[in-house]
Amino acid sequence: MPPLLEIDRLTVSFDNRRGPLTAVNGISLSVEAGEILGIVGESGAGKSITGRAVMGLIEPPARIAGGEIRLEGRRIDNLDQRAMRHIRGAKIGAIFQDPLTSLNPVLTIGSQLVETIRAHLDVSPGQARERALLLLREVGIPAPELRIDSYPHEFSGGMRQRAVIALALAAKPRLIIADEPTTALDVSVQAQIIALFRRLSREHGTAIILITHDIGVIAETASRMAVMYAGRIVELGSVEQVIRRPAHPYTSGLIAAIPTIQKRTERLVQIDGVMPRLSDIPSGCAFHPRCASAVVRCQIEVPPDRYEGASRVACWRYDGVTVQ
Repeated sequence: MPPLLEIDRLTVSFDNRRGPLTAVNGISLSVEAGEILGIVGESGAGKSITGRAVMGLIEPPARIAGGEIRLEGRRIDNLDQRAMRHIRGAKIGAIFQDPLTSLNPVLTIGSQLVETIRAHLDVSPGQARERALLLLREVGIPAPELRIDSYPHEFSGGMRQRAVIALALAAKPRLIIADEPTTALDVSVQAQIIALFRRLSREHGTAIILITHDIGVIAETASRMAVMYAGRIVELGSVEQVIRRPAHPYTSGLIAAIPTIQKRTERLVQIDGVMPRLSDIPSGCAFHPRCASAVVRCQIEVPPDRYEGASRVACWRYDGVTVQ
């Protein structure tokens, strides 16, 4: 039986007067039903573009330049917009960083939920409202009977994000793309959202792709994680393995930069340099200008994916042991 989602050598480019700029460069990964996969990396790594490609939200000047995306064994990257509108919501739910951009400010939360439910499920208005109440209750909004007819501006930031999650769940999708869903929330609300994601995957078999720059959120939520840099996946494996034994220098740098209460330090570790612009991706391994372990080969040749069991790493220095 195939995975719920398969991404095979996906490439996304932006057309430019000087030629195409590659934002996602031939990435491959899969997600099983009930699995939470985290995608982490700095801004500009290609995380959000990958999520938007899965949802069919790539618009000119961007385009899918190569590869395939399959959902439940069916290819979806070549579908027209009408077919993708049916899949979005019914099969794929979306949660974005800023809930205000996902909610219509002049419609009540309840009316938006009812509209979404009826667009994808064959139910009456009364049944749709009952499901809307159930969803609000499930995502932890207190007194949903009183809050269902509230407008988005009457909700706190955390409650708006919960309402967006309810919208994403409205049509019982098999897959949810969550793009920075906890970034603007305080720590206590973050913990509640994380617990909700874990419950959804455990009790409903919902697959979740969690896109974030926060490794701590992924460590608490996901079972596997992919590390992206300059449009490529440089490391992929179980969360425990990647965090405890990072195999790529970039992953090691990200993890070393996380402050810890166990160790007192004067300065946080940082990765020198910045993510390259799409118009100026270095030759060879894109990370080599910032890598203290780089050798001449890293500057010339793109490293292939090297596999060890279910894990993989794209690094010339990797030989089956960790690279620091």
